[in-house]
Amino acid sequence: MASPRLIITLLLFVLVHVFVLLSPPVHCNENEDNLLQGINSFRQAAIQPPLVKNGKADCLADEIANELEDESCTSTTNGASIVPSSNTRLSDFPKHLDKCKINANSTADAIIMSVCVPDLVPTLVLTNYTHTPLAKYLNNSKYTGVGVGSEDNWMVVVLTTNTTTGSFSGALSLVPKVG
Repeated sequence: MASPRLIITLLLFVLVHVFVLLSPPVHCNENEDNLLQGINSFRQAAIQPPLVKNGKADCLADEIANELEDESCTSTTNGASIVPSSNTRLSDFPKHLDKCKINANSTADAIIMSVCVPDLVPTLVLTNYTHTPLAKYLNNSKYTGVGVGSEDNWMVVVLTTNTTTGSFSGALSLVPKVG
């Protein structure tokens, strides 16, 4: 016969697992999830495939949002589309790439879009992406991946491609090129 101590241990083990399995998932940022859902609905209406979350683009979007956090909504980065390969106004961009383990050569075809909306009102944030010149990037089929980050009043969307110059790969190829 099993000892009372073993029975109590097993019962606690089962209860903890039941609690963990039945608990609703916690969303890190509902505003970001809502924006991505809205962007994918916008793309669907334009007969474009949905954007797929890209972890490295997500990391970069978070880092850029953190950098913009203290800027006012009148900043020149509000509503801006930034091509990573150009001279960017983001002073810490190289640090962000390193932190997110992104090879700079894999960002040339990507686009970074930042908007500032007080209190990040969801409908206004989505409108700032879908009813402005930024919409042309969202409607472009070359973009297949996405990262979304927010901080205070800033929302940042990073679009990636499935090409070597826009995929946000982590490192240069280790396979030598022959010929």
